[in-house]
Amino acid sequence: MGTCRDDEGWRVVSDLRDFDLAPCFEEGIILSSLLAVTFLFSISRSLSLGLKEPLEKSQKSIWILRAKLVLATGSFICSLVNASYVISTHKPVPVLRSYILEPFALVSILPLLYFNHTRTRTSSTFLLLFWPLYLLAVAVWTRTRVSLGIHSLIVVVALKYASLGLGLISYALECLGSEMGRPSEKVAAENPILTANVYSIWTFKWMTPLMKIGASRFITEEDLPPLRTSDKSVNLGNDLKAALEKHTLWKALFVAYGGPYASAAGLKVVQDLLAFLQPQLLRMLLAYISYYESTRLLPGKRPSNLEGFAIAILMFIASVIQTVCLNQYFQRTFETGMRVRAGLVTAIYNKSLVLSNDERSRASGDIVNLMSVDATRLQDLCTYGLIAISGPLQITLAFVSLYNLLGWAAFVGVAIMIVSIPLNTFIARILKKMQEQQMKNRDKRTRLMSELLSNIKSIKLYAWEYSFIRRILDVRNNEELKMLRKIGVITSWNMALWSGIPLLVAFSSFATAAATSSRPLTSDIIFPAISLFMLLQFPLAMFSQVTSNIIEAIVSIQRLSSFLMAEELQEDARTVSQNPNLRYGDEVLSIKDGDFSWSKSSVGSTLEGINLTVRKGELVGWLGRVGSGKSSLLSAIIGDMTRREGEVQLYGNVAYAPQNPWILSTTVRENILFSHEYEETFYNLVIEGCALSQDLALLPQGDLTEVGEKGITLSGGQRARIALARAVYARADLVLLDDCLAAVDSHVARHVFDHIIGPRGLLASKARILVTNSIAFINQFDSLAFIRRGVVLEHDTYQNLVSNPNSEIFKLVNGHGSSHNNSGSSTPQTSGTLSPISADDVQDLLKPDTHALVLSEKLRHQGSFQKAKMVPVSARVPSKAATKEHQERGRVKPEVYKQYIQAASKSGFALFLLATILQQAASVLATLTLRYWGEHNREHGGNTGMFKYLLIYGLFSLGSSILGAVSAMIMWVYCALRSAKRLHDSMLSALMQAPLSFFELTPTGRILNLFSRDTYVVDQILARVIQGLCRTLAVCLFIVIVIGSSFPPFLIALIPLGWFYLRVMKYYLSTSRELKRIDAVTRSPIIAWFSESLAGLSTIRAFSQQLIFTEINQLRIDQNQVCYLPSISVNRWLAVRLEFVGAMIIFIVAFLAIFALITTGVDAGLVGLVLSYALNTTSSLNWVVRSASEVEQNIVSVERILHQTEVESEAPQEMPDCKPVGEWPSKGEVEFCNYSTRYRSGLDLVLKNINLQIKPGEKIGVCGRTGAGKSSLLLALFRIIEPAHGTILVDSVDISHIGLHDLRSALSIVPQSPDLFEGTLRENIDPVGSYSDADIWVALKQAHLQEYVETLAAKLDAPVRESGSSLSSGQKQLLCFARAMLRKSKILVLDEATSAVDLDTDKAIQEIIRGSVFADVTILTIAHRLNTIIESDRIIVMDSGMVAEFDSPSVLLNNPSSLFYSLVKEAGLMQD
Repeated sequence: MGTCRDDEGWRVVSDLRDFDLAPCFEEGIILSSLLAVTFLFSISRSLSLGLKEPLEKSQKSIWILRAKLVLATGSFICSLVNASYVISTHKPVPVLRSYILEPFALVSILPLLYFNHTRTRTSSTFLLLFWPLYLLAVAVWTRTRVSLGIHSLIVVVALKYASLGLGLISYALECLGSEMGRPSEKVAAENPILTANVYSIWTFKWMTPLMKIGASRFITEEDLPPLRTSDKSVNLGNDLKAALEKHTLWKALFVAYGGPYASAAGLKVVQDLLAFLQPQLLRMLLAYISYYESTRLLPGKRPSNLEGFAIAILMFIASVIQTVCLNQYFQRTFETGMRVRAGLVTAIYNKSLVLSNDERSRASGDIVNLMSVDATRLQDLCTYGLIAISGPLQITLAFVSLYNLLGWAAFVGVAIMIVSIPLNTFIARILKKMQEQQMKNRDKRTRLMSELLSNIKSIKLYAWEYSFIRRILDVRNNEELKMLRKIGVITSWNMALWSGIPLLVAFSSFATAAATSSRPLTSDIIFPAISLFMLLQFPLAMFSQVTSNIIEAIVSIQRLSSFLMAEELQEDARTVSQNPNLRYGDEVLSIKDGDFSWSKSSVGSTLEGINLTVRKGELVGWLGRVGSGKSSLLSAIIGDMTRREGEVQLYGNVAYAPQNPWILSTTVRENILFSHEYEETFYNLVIEGCALSQDLALLPQGDLTEVGEKGITLSGGQRARIALARAVYARADLVLLDDCLAAVDSHVARHVFDHIIGPRGLLASKARILVTNSIAFINQFDSLAFIRRGVVLEHDTYQNLVSNPNSEIFKLVNGHGSSHNNSGSSTPQTSGTLSPISADDVQDLLKPDTHALVLSEKLRHQGSFQKAKMVPVSARVPSKAATKEHQERGRVKPEVYKQYIQAASKSGFALFLLATILQQAASVLATLTLRYWGEHNREHGGNTGMFKYLLIYGLFSLGSSILGAVSAMIMWVYCALRSAKRLHDSMLSALMQAPLSFFELTPTGRILNLFSRDTYVVDQILARVIQGLCRTLAVCLFIVIVIGSSFPPFLIALIPLGWFYLRVMKYYLSTSRELKRIDAVTRSPIIAWFSESLAGLSTIRAFSQQLIFTEINQLRIDQNQVCYLPSISVNRWLAVRLEFVGAMIIFIVAFLAIFALITTGVDAGLVGLVLSYALNTTSSLNWVVRSASEVEQNIVSVERILHQTEVESEAPQEMPDCKPVGEWPSKGEVEFCNYSTRYRSGLDLVLKNINLQIKPGEKIGVCGRTGAGKSSLLLALFRIIEPAHGTILVDSVDISHIGLHDLRSALSIVPQSPDLFEGTLRENIDPVGSYSDADIWVALKQAHLQEYVETLAAKLDAPVRESGSSLSSGQKQLLCFARAMLRKSKILVLDEATSAVDLDTDKAIQEIIRGSVFADVTILTIAHRLNTIIESDRIIVMDSGMVAEFDSPSVLLNNPSSLFYSLVKEAGLMQD
């Protein structure tokens, strides 16, 4: 059965026929082994599938299965008949075994067909590969049969083809898959890869439906296919977590995600081998052409015509397989990178939720960096890391192939390449140093920008725009752009060097070979050698980059490992047991002999010997000086501190309102609900109790208004009350309140205490601890504790403590007046300004508080509300951003390109294009020289006359390199710099002229992004990608010219190929553009959520919401992965199609060459030239689309910058025709004439018909409830808001007729929030630099700051840290006073200016204001604390945007029905 019955025996190639295999080899080896493998695989696979459960299939799918089975059975029957016929008639077949094996193989396919269809969701990969291979084998066998004579075996051949035909029809049905006829909504709700067959996966056809959508309309997140379950971040995180328990991080990553990565390595090796097969095939083809040409007239010796076509077909097949391998390799590495990043981000997030305090010293920025930088670095390593394996393999293969071609001469070229690597590394090092310096310059400018944005209100009020613009432009023009020019020059020469080295390598190798070797350098040596040198260029260039990638990754792994191994919070810091049936008076918290410290390693404890019991329904107050450990106690209860001794027992859950309220950037409602279900009745009670109703009414969408980052759109008091509302809404058993009334007005504090915290408030039935500095309301606490330096000095009821003259509480109350006085005084250092308290007054204080308001009856009856229920994460509706970031859609408008080229200079751009085209022309001429040289050598049979050819080749190559450098220089040093400067400057000036409302509506991050990310793109990336696009377009143009002029018929084939190419490009560009945008938009929420969570760790832990926050984090990662996966697959989809076009071009060119050879004759040099260009097409075509899409993605930055320059500007800074004459204002008279204004058009009026006349030198106090229009009055005077009608006169000058700079620089202000910026004290007091040091010292003396400044080593040059963090709040406020004194203007506005200073300083400031310095200055004081304005000359009481009262304080206080009277009374400044 295994014997060969043919005369030629078991040899591979036939001796008798031209270019054919021996019959026994075909039947006994090729066909038999294919059939045997099929039989074995089908049986084993059927057995394994048979054990699985059958899946539900549609009726249509079942009919297809039946058809497949019928056809396969028919195929088997034909094969069986054929085998029986051959055996029974003893036909002379070469190997009988193959005829017997065939029916066995075909019958084994039947169970495989059935089980694969019913048990899996995709077509059988094995069958999809078997049938095409079998067809190919039978075709080769048929050709041999025909050439040997077919008559004797006509029946055998007919039956074989009948069997094959039926098999192929069943194969066609197999391609349809087993999921036919499924409902479309089911198809949409899953990832298409789950049902894609092997061809679809290889060609990325499963992406085509998405590409079609992208070409017809804009893609949204809803169009993207969902993730596979295995790729969801919760599973990826668990995989890594499990691996980390057993291995180090390196190993764990490999164990968790390394499977597909290892297969990618295998694919890469196959691809590398095929890449080096191409030059060998090219050499075979050129050798064949040369041989054919030389034996054209000797028919006996001439090779077979088929041989040339076979080589052409082989080249095509090799390049198709190479494409499939390469793209599968890329897909796997990118997917692995994505998994690694998702796993790491999940792990980092989970870890940061349990970090101990010792480790919390890591800045949150560093932890965010671990996630955004280090995790991304490892992701990048996955993408290119395998080049570390494939690079050496490619280099070895190239060396071997080059040695075969050129002998030792090749190593001269290789030596030059190797020598060039250190040179390149040296240049790279210089560039890296420059880039690092440039990063510092950019950081410096970004820091200035961020200061400008955070202090924008002060800058506008003080009219400092010019000095800030000067500071920014100084860094931009003198540091950043100068360095950019240097980088441009070096980059240009570096690029020229890189394009020149391959040319130098080829030149030196050919020169050496020609001089030393006797063998003629013909085309079949020159062109394969050039393509090998080109192949070598990539691994050598990439190698240094990958090495640095690996080093960076190692550093990142070390950083990540140290973070993931960091110490965690003490798990047994407290014992929590839930008691659902807590009764009134039951213990909720008990601390016994507790010692707590912030750090494990610290010597002493922060809190010592704490004993505390809090029962349900009890209100406990903690008092103490700043830094005595009040807030630490709350942290200890939450479990944030390390418990050293004692025990903490909690029965129930906790709610917490921290001192610095933590607000999420979502809606106000979401902030209050905090993952709990919305219950309208209780929610409204909470809003009412926290006095938020009025605030919410003022917000554009009520409680559904988006709060900006860190609650930026809210005032301090609003933030505090929202954090309080969150703690109330949770209805926890224990409520911890950390000084939550400090930031609110006195009457609001009273309302909140009565309705929420006090004995009749919403929380009356809960256990609550209130940390406070204020002595208001303390008579309503059940017990009070006074803490100093971490030790509780006393803890008793209010009555007992106030009755004991030695107690701290007694001294406190005695020192600061009646506890009714709630002007928000903090725990004082010294006695205040009010009269001491007598023993009788103490008795009065013991009476119940008559001010307490009684809450609605329905509340009284409800003993305790049900606890709030959690909402599952999946059920949430994500909120939308405050103002949606401007995001263009569709193609970037041509206008943007036009404006960019205009900014970069049109003539410069034209010169750049000319140089690029000339560079390509020189390169083509150099290659043509090689062709003529090769032909010359072939004709002469030696290397004669080589000097002439080498000289011409060398000159053209040198010219090409120099032109390349010139074009790069024009682009980088001229065009890029000009556009960078113009775009940045126009954007900065537009920004500085924008009204303040623009900054309030636009998140700082978004503006900063324009000045950092987008400016960086315009500075450094855009020039590079535009240059790349123009260069690749020129390359493609010359490829078409070279091929078309050599083989004109190629131009006909260009039409369908061009159509296909453009269609693919249209699909790709429209889809990839949107996917990139969506990917970018979904990436930032991950980082935003991360930094937000880090800011609120103690709140998250207090509410025990770690799991919920982790789930939201995972949800955000998944949202990004859903967008990221298609955005990488779309590149593979494109590459497969373009590389197919490239392979087709190679095939067509080779085919045309062979055709021309057989018909008219052709020289090998021409074919070599054309084919070496054709082999280049694949990469060039790919690069054109890539760079076109890169240009489009990056030009978006220009689009955004141009959009920013169109922001509506406020009134002009200066009006030359209307400048005030002389010293203005000279008197300080202010008059409002029928003045009304609104914040923005379309909103209601905030000031209505104001008529006021303020005399020169008058001291005016302005008061009113929240939202009455106090601050609007101030903004109107500075023209931050413009009048709707009416006007304001200052010294009889209409302020709406003069420039903003003239107006604002003539007024002085001490704002509510003192804004300072990085620099020296001198720069902070006088940023414009227009005063002498002597003036500054006088101002400091008047502002009580002289002593402090004199203690500093550098005096006026002492550094001030970012936002003045090196000074206390009081010192910052005094510094603002110094600014005002320096200006010596006749009008001074104080906006709640003494809120942050202690009582002594407040007193001193009041003395300054009423002293001789300001005697003739008109002062407007806006105050929350009424005692600061009670001594003003006249008082304006604002109500609903109108002046309700305007008279002297004594007149208003004598009228009990006046608004001022009621405000003073509410604040407790008057006794009944």
